[in-house]
Amino acid sequence: MPLDEIDLADNDRFLDGETPWRMFHTLRREDPVHWQPEPAPNSGFWALTRHSDIVAVDRDPQTFTSTRFTNLEEVDDSQIAIRRSLLESDGLRHGALRRLLQKQFTPRAIADYGTFLRGLTARTLDNALAKGTFDFVHEVSADFPINVLARMLDVPGEDTEKLIDWGNRIIGNTDPDYTDVLLDSADSERYRDLPFRSPASLEVFAYGRELAERRRGGEGTDLVSRLVNQAPSDGVPLSRHDFDNYFLLLVVAGNETTRHAISHTMLALLRNPTQLELLRDNLALMPNAVEEFLRWSSPVYHFRRTATRDAEIGGRRIREGDKVVMWFASGNRDEAVFENPYDLDITRRRVDHLTFGKGGPHICLGNALARLEMRIMFEELLPRIADIRPAGEIRRVRSNFVNGIKELPVTVTLA
Repeated sequence: MPLDEIDLADNDRFLDGETPWRMFHTLRREDPVHWQPEPAPNSGFWALTRHSDIVAVDRDPQTFTSTRFTNLEEVDDSQIAIRRSLLESDGLRHGALRRLLQKQFTPRAIADYGTFLRGLTARTLDNALAKGTFDFVHEVSADFPINVLARMLDVPGEDTEKLIDWGNRIIGNTDPDYTDVLLDSADSERYRDLPFRSPASLEVFAYGRELAERRRGGEGTDLVSRLVNQAPSDGVPLSRHDFDNYFLLLVVAGNETTRHAISHTMLALLRNPTQLELLRDNLALMPNAVEEFLRWSSPVYHFRRTATRDAEIGGRRIREGDKVVMWFASGNRDEAVFENPYDLDITRRRVDHLTFGKGGPHICLGNALARLEMRIMFEELLPRIADIRPAGEIRRVRSNFVNGIKELPVTVTLA
């Protein structure tokens, strides 16, 4: 794609599943630290598309802060005070908030969910595969991780559809099929103090507060009980806004990213049947394959930082206050790091992907859980099917933030 045709701020460019990769390819080769203008009221951003530049910024929170927010929306000080979550914190406060739940997401703690995950996967697949033709996103990708989250939050299984709906409406705030109010519409100003400017946030807050009220002072070990009954290590208690935003982050991040990673993995295997056969014939390849799936899927296109001082990246001068956007998806296709980056290769060695962040304090809290969920899902699915084929149009989320698939119809033949 010619450089002058690139527009990373245009959500419509992210609908066909091909254009984003063409834009990233050109930028890595021709302008890896690229100034991208944006429509008002935003002021534009620096787009980083090379693996090395992304890693450098992600590891330097002193120069590139999250405290001015991590999506493209530009917020004022009053919004920051109300909307700040774990994602938009740095330093001691970020560490204190992270430690509230960190032990529940370690590989050792997550391993205890193995038996539960196997049973849940079997139930999900039994229901889906019995239909023969079905939407893989609705029946498998969305159903599986949301039930894991429901268990960790200790909420009824019948509430999972609400949790999925809230995640869609909040993260899909640029997709008219999902959102109540489009992010760039005049109506969104009414919701400027809510995460993602989404009125669905109010429903999540109310649900979380009800859980908190019931569990405060109890001895529960679920995530909500731990949030309300522990004091952060920096001595600053969680305010109501802190709890609201933390709970909402769990609801959204605990579902959306793993769901889209599973969907993209299934699509990749559909389009690469030799890789599917290789993996089905040798499930011992699965741990390495999951790393390749994570590289390939890149369920979040980008995260943003803001320069705290003048700096230089790739020979370009970054000024204090500039938005600097790490395009993780592009870094996951960087030819300087990955040989044949546009090939799905489950035997690829040293899959140094950026999907969970890389080496900085904001590395994804749930990365061990996501890896386990993906491994178990495909260990259980592949031996059950003799054949799987596309059965209709693939529809994607209109978003330059979440790399999501809305519908993936498939037809299966059981083994």
